Amino acid sequence: MKPALDILSVGMVTAVGLDAQSACAAIRAGIDGFQETRFKDENGEWLIGAPVPLPRNWVGEKRMAHLAAGAIVEAFQEVPEARGQTALILCVAEEDRPGRPMGSTLRLLDRISAITEVEKHSRSRVIAHGRPSGHVALDYARRMIASGETPYVMIVGVDSYLTTLATRHYLSERRHLTPDNPNGFIPGEAAAAILCGPPRHGGFRLIGLGLSREPASIYNKQDLPLRADGMTAAYRHALGESGIEMNRLGYRISDLIGEQYWFKQTALASIRLVRNPCPPQDLWSPAETLGNIGAAVTPLMVGMAFMAARKNYATGNPVLVEASNDVGACGAAVLVARAAR
Repeated sequence: MKPALDILSVGMVTAVGLDAQSACAAIRAGIDGFQETRFKDENGEWLIGAPVPLPRNWVGEKRMAHLAAGAIVEAFQEVPEARGQTALILCVAEEDRPGRPMGSTLRLLDRISAITEVEKHSRSRVIAHGRPSGHVALDYARRMIASGETPYVMIVGVDSYLTTLATRHYLSERRHLTPDNPNGFIPGEAAAAILCGPPRHGGFRLIGLGLSREPASIYNKQDLPLRADGMTAAYRHALGESGIEMNRLGYRISDLIGEQYWFKQTALASIRLVRNPCPPQDLWSPAETLGNIGAAVTPLMVGMAFMAARKNYATGNPVLVEASNDVGACGAAVLVARAAR
């Protein structure tokens, strides 16, 4: 049996709210952060994006550090005793992704440590897989906590697609949502943090986790047809660990960034695993209000589920959280409120 962990607190810095409660309330209400950016598309029209309204116009690595620090500080407020004994797992964009908003990840960790006034833990690390980075981080976190390496792990994701190089690249690939391209995503940016600890009575618990890879990724050179083998395997592993079937999920949260490919992947994965009559399951996505926020999305989706359980507006229990990236990495996690089985 895989070790379990609980989500103890969350923090968020987004285009629709600079803390978790306001961000989740806005997402729930369907309030988006979309506005014209300083970038233009091929036709000279202003590109729509979802920037975070920070008090200063920080850019690049400094901006990412302040976004991440805001989320971390908020997560520590509810569990102040965790300060000084928490390992940080930083989730960031893929190293080869065009327009990556940070240079040295070690330098970024130093900046975050200085802003938050939290010393770096010897077990802190960086995971650079983009959107599913948080799923990999959850796997590390539960192993570290179970082995006694650290009593707490802070998983923080921070990312931005609102850079000059990123905009230029994704416009050239026709992947941005523009007036003449409905099959595209809206670039966004955000940071989200989740503080993880040992299982507690009545906690919000990770009970299943699956990691896999999709051979027919959106950029696959063999032009393989999408069967969602990767996401199906991730679902299967997560559900197998949790000991439940697909039809017993309460609802799902997915990083559906707007392109048809991702909707098809999610639909195929669920259809292939339903074996018995399945009641309707809500499917939430933060991209509806925040756009594509990259590596911040998995901690943010877990935070959404955490707040929904706490505020009693979740549409079911347990919840499955999924994410995948452009090169085929897939992750799925099953979480349950109050350890109900």
